[in-house]
Amino acid sequence: MKKIKLAVVGATGLVGRTALKVLEEYNLPISEYVFFASSKSAGSILKFQDKEYIVKELTDTSFDEGFDFAIFSAGGDTSKHFSPIAASKGCIVVDNSSAFRMAENVPLVVPEVNPEEIFKNNGIIANPNCSTIQAVVPLKVLDNLYSIKRIVYSTYQAVSGAGQKGVEDLQNGLKGEAPKKFPYSIVNNCLPHIDVFTENGYTKEEIKMINETRKILKKPDLRVTATTVRVPVINSHSEAINVEFEKDFDLKELVTNLKNAEGIIVEDEPEYNVYPLATKASGHDEVFVGRIRRDYSVPFGINFWCVADNIRKGAATNAVQIVKKLIENYK
Repeated sequence: MKKIKLAVVGATGLVGRTALKVLEEYNLPISEYVFFASSKSAGSILKFQDKEYIVKELTDTSFDEGFDFAIFSAGGDTSKHFSPIAASKGCIVVDNSSAFRMAENVPLVVPEVNPEEIFKNNGIIANPNCSTIQAVVPLKVLDNLYSIKRIVYSTYQAVSGAGQKGVEDLQNGLKGEAPKKFPYSIVNNCLPHIDVFTENGYTKEEIKMINETRKILKKPDLRVTATTVRVPVINSHSEAINVEFEKDFDLKELVTNLKNAEGIIVEDEPEYNVYPLATKASGHDEVFVGRIRRDYSVPFGINFWCVADNIRKGAATNAVQIVKKLIENYK
């Protein structure tokens, strides 16, 4: 295998730093790393694999030196401008922003769910929204078995999903300081407001979950609705997911299939108070599933509780897993 060169764009941000940690853990056969950030962070020092790296400023000529792959975690505007430039130089970009997720010619990938889409790229691969990633891992298993008819999402999303400023709002709010990121204090509050409101009353976060789920499951007409809520939790998103199937199922068989699926840990022993928790999911790459029970209000339905580390599996790890798949098939 030829030497592989990887760029990490937005390396000093919350997701970027987590991506570096995951890259260290995965120890992929990458020969050279280069870290980029805005002019504000350029020149800072990052420690990675027992070495010190100087962060470079991202410019229009940054990719002229030649890269095989790049992980972008610097926001939509940066991705829209620089990802096509990188792709034009022969670099395959894995983008963490929402910039390209719904573009027809850009695959939207969760490696446990649709790895075949990775190799249909035209230089850019999109990472789904964090709340969508963790949901579709178990949903794909269930769709393969029973064909999903309808999904109702209710999310309880950690402040880290809003970046470092979201974390600071909670930490500073506990000291009595006014919020800077959220419209109201997140302390002792649940805010049913993630991203901006649209004309139909849904927030952009809710619309992302709806549209991305349809694209990933390849069901453009799937009935999906969502309510997304910010809660005073530092890390890991929790979701209550209600699913209606096209046909009946055996609950024990359903649970067994979830237990045997890649990337899922089932914690479902209600008699012992065993169910997924945000505190336990933090720092892990798996999706935790529990509270699995039949929904008796419809002929063929279930409810389940789904928890995952939104910064790792919901962003950084998913991107690294895509790069890993690319490297495994690299010529």
